[in-house]
Amino acid sequence: MLEGSFLSHLVELRVRMIRILGVLLIGFLPCAFYARELYTLLAQPLLEKLPQGGQMIATDVATPFFVPMQVAMMMAFVFTLPHTLYQIWAFVAPGLYSHEKRLALPLVIGSSLLFFCGMAFAYFAALPAVFEFITYFAPEGVAVMTDISKYLSFVLSMFIAFGVTFEVPVFVIVLVRTGVITVEKLKEVRPYVIVGAFVIAAIFTPPDVVSQFMLAVPLCLLYELGIFIAALMIKKQQPEEEGSADASKQKDVPAKTD
Repeated sequence: MLEGSFLSHLVELRVRMIRILGVLLIGFLPCAFYARELYTLLAQPLLEKLPQGGQMIATDVATPFFVPMQVAMMMAFVFTLPHTLYQIWAFVAPGLYSHEKRLALPLVIGSSLLFFCGMAFAYFAALPAVFEFITYFAPEGVAVMTDISKYLSFVLSMFIAFGVTFEVPVFVIVLVRTGVITVEKLKEVRPYVIVGAFVIAAIFTPPDVVSQFMLAVPLCLLYELGIFIAALMIKKQQPEEEGSADASKQKDVPAKTD
């Protein structure tokens, strides 16, 4: 019986994976058709800051083909992420309790939206500021050009750094709801979190002050947002627990008889 149940889970997992890969492939085809335009869009924050006539370069023979294809695959993954999350949710949901489902689904949706917000913040705010800073300090007579593959790696690292940073409220809420740490303790360690935010920003961003501040400051603000939301959830949870406790006590009290 147990072996049959395990095999059925493996079959369902295979079906879910096939659906995820199939939709990802379907999403990749149109992205591959517009791969050149997608890379140009991705490179726009740097191209706008280069002097008149500035351009990017490709040092390897196959780089002009493979790099746009990598961008197309990345965009296909982003576009099909809601379907991927739904398939993962459909696989794990039957094994969750009702209260776990109520918490898990909003966290999955919220974390996805926050990650996208982090990527958008990096693209529209952080990258233009970083490239403005870098090109401004370029010495006279130095042409600012970069290889397209190195630029892609740099942008992806920035997307991941800012995307993970914007997940801080989710991490805080999960820690509080699971009882790992209290809201009061999170407030006590606030000074250490601020210092840690700037240390993390110095590690995962280029060695310039602009990008470090643009990563560290949102991290601190999002930490405060996570504390605020977690405190509201705790206040809302307490009356519900008290109401359920009162209801259970009333059931335990025997009824009076004449």
